[in-house]
Amino acid sequence: MNEFLSPLFKLVSFRLNPQLQQKDEQESALEEITPEAVSEAAGTVVKSFDQVWENFLAHTPYMIAALTVVIFTWVVVFLLRHFGARLFQRTTSRKSLRDLFARLLTIVIWFFGLLFAAMILFPDFTPSKALGAVGLLSVAIGLAFRDIIENFFAGIQILWNFPFEEGDVIQCEGIVGRVESVEVRNTMIRKLTGELVVVPNLFLFKNPCEILTDRVKRRISIIAGVAYHEDVSRSVGVIKKAVESCKSVRDDDPIQIFPHGFGDSSVDIEITWWTGSTPLAIRESTGEVVTAVKKALNEAGIEIPFPYRTLTFKEPLRVETKNS
Repeated sequence: MNEFLSPLFKLVSFRLNPQLQQKDEQESALEEITPEAVSEAAGTVVKSFDQVWENFLAHTPYMIAALTVVIFTWVVVFLLRHFGARLFQRTTSRKSLRDLFARLLTIVIWFFGLLFAAMILFPDFTPSKALGAVGLLSVAIGLAFRDIIENFFAGIQILWNFPFEEGDVIQCEGIVGRVESVEVRNTMIRKLTGELVVVPNLFLFKNPCEILTDRVKRRISIIAGVAYHEDVSRSVGVIKKAVESCKSVRDDDPIQIFPHGFGDSSVDIEITWWTGSTPLAIRESTGEVVTAVKKALNEAGIEIPFPYRTLTFKEPLRVETKNS
């Protein structure tokens, strides 16, 4: 009797309790699925690692050969950086052009060295595929590093066309200093006050740039004033002799001294002469000329006036004295 009622009781329980029925169905489905044995999964993993290791060992000669090519390329580039400028001494006398040729040759050597190493490391990598990859990479790099690329080509233009070299004193948009080095992307300028300024080459390429030491000499002009009651012609002669006696004044160029105009309290005389082009030479020469002109005018009895002020009153002033 119990054997007959037990299945009937289970059937009624399934009908009355859907959750119990769903649980029983999940257990039945899990019993039907046969999971992979742990040992078989471990064997698959070990087999995969063995295959990767065998492929790595089989590819090791290619890796060693590619590394050898990279090291050889680095050695060639290192020697070229230190001795490359000497290779182009007969080509041009400009140091900037020799450095430019050496740097461009360095870039070409790195390009072909890395390309050859990649072809050894990946045998299916052909030059046509490399050029296609380089084309796509150049577009991406051009969009991402636009400023760097512009400064790079501006640096090439500066090294190729611009007349200044390392050691020249230049002035560009308020930056005055001596050029310490011209790199492909930046130019190092040491200001006259000692600070080092890193200037992007594109800035120098777009803006007017004055090369103050392009020649070995520069012209300087100052203004000296004499009183209105003094003889202007005599004053010009005295000043000219004083300037000619200065050691820093070049004697291969004429000294020009002309009355310049009427100042507030003096007749202004313009003094122009030539001296060295460096900032130090200009300061030294200016100081020597000013000292010599002042001394000569004093010895000649020619007055260098102070600013005069004349006061005019509409009505006469009455002077009163008080007796103490």
